[in-house]
Amino acid sequence: MTLERRSKKLRLHHEQQILVLTLAAGLPGTFVAMIFLWAGDFQPKVQWTLSLFIVVIWWGFSLAVRERVVRPLQTLSNMLAGMREGDYSIRARRASAGFDPLGLALLEANILGETLREQRLGAVEATALLSRVMEEIDVAVFAFDTDNRLRLANRAGVDLLGAPVERLIGRDAARLGLTRCLEVSAPRTLDLNFQGRLGRWDVRRTTFRQGGVRHQLLVLSDLSRVLREEERQAWKRLIRVLSHEINNSLAPIKSMAGSLLTLLQRTERPPDHEADMKHGLEVITGRSEALSRFMASYAHLARLPPPTYRPVDVNAWVDRVAELETRLPVEVDTGPDVTIAADGDQLDQLLINLVTNGADAALETGGGVEVGWRRNGLTLELWVKDGGAGLSDTSNLFVPFFSTKPGGSGIGLVLSLQIAEAHGGSLILENRPDDRGCIARLVLPIERSAADLA
Repeated sequence: MTLERRSKKLRLHHEQQILVLTLAAGLPGTFVAMIFLWAGDFQPKVQWTLSLFIVVIWWGFSLAVRERVVRPLQTLSNMLAGMREGDYSIRARRASAGFDPLGLALLEANILGETLREQRLGAVEATALLSRVMEEIDVAVFAFDTDNRLRLANRAGVDLLGAPVERLIGRDAARLGLTRCLEVSAPRTLDLNFQGRLGRWDVRRTTFRQGGVRHQLLVLSDLSRVLREEERQAWKRLIRVLSHEINNSLAPIKSMAGSLLTLLQRTERPPDHEADMKHGLEVITGRSEALSRFMASYAHLARLPPPTYRPVDVNAWVDRVAELETRLPVEVDTGPDVTIAADGDQLDQLLINLVTNGADAALETGGGVEVGWRRNGLTLELWVKDGGAGLSDTSNLFVPFFSTKPGGSGIGLVLSLQIAEAHGGSLILENRPDDRGCIARLVLPIERSAADLA
């Protein structure tokens, strides 16, 4: 047996050390008492009885001291072991917040157990809520480990893959048909095929750690249903507008053609029948041309080219467009010197539409038109104010071919909005809060990336 093993074997436990030290503390007093007892003039029976009594008292107090020291430590040990195992129900007695160090330690242990119990309860409730939400949402959620093997899938994900979850867990992404989703940069929109059904999906991916191991969280959202609904609503709006405009043109054409046919079928025609024929044919020609212009406007709206970015001086742009309006003077509220990267031709068309609409409204009430701008961080804010009657209905402003003006095509504002959004900006029309009339607010980014300017 080596010296190290021998020292470990001879090493006393903490409770044994307490007992030894307590016995050693009481040994001098016990030894002195024995000397006086046996040196005195006592009967042997008395000497042996008192000696036994002294030894019992000595050992009794030593064992009591050991129990007093060791028992709280055992309680703390049991509490810590229970916390380690997830049992926070054990509580220590004689815990106090006074000047007793042992009572204070037991009190802190009780508070720690209660805190851990509340935290565990909150974590369990949060986990249950998260699991419930994961099961109820209609997007597919998957979790993959470092080997691209599936470790978690919610109900929507299981339905998407068309197999029980027990058969899916542990399979790699290649067998599940999700390798492409884990390789492309996210967020991304992809055309994916699941169970023979092709659809468009929004792919989002992030990472998290579980047990110190890195995992990938994959979220797939089906866009096909939303796109189909939006497409259906767009077709309904388009068909409604087209039907309205075409019927407005066909109704007078049909009526006038019937009148001319009746006139030609008469055996005796009135003296001014040639003038009636000419007028009727002019009406048919005019409505046919209007219908042709309407369809040409629709084709122009559908073929808006992407913007070609060039430096555009805002001051020169606004002055140039303001001078094009000759029916009334356009007031220019000059702003800061700003140069933006944009398609100058498209911006001219956008601002012409806004100024023309403002002038049309102002001419009806005798008001004016004002154009101004300011810089707000990395964006340009431009406004066109008019002194017209204001907007009675803002819900259909950007509906194609909807117009409240006599002879209006309903194309200008829609085209302006498309130009603004193609430049990464926005266009809003609303009634002026401070005065009569309408205000159009155009917001455009000032700077562009190198790819846009290339």
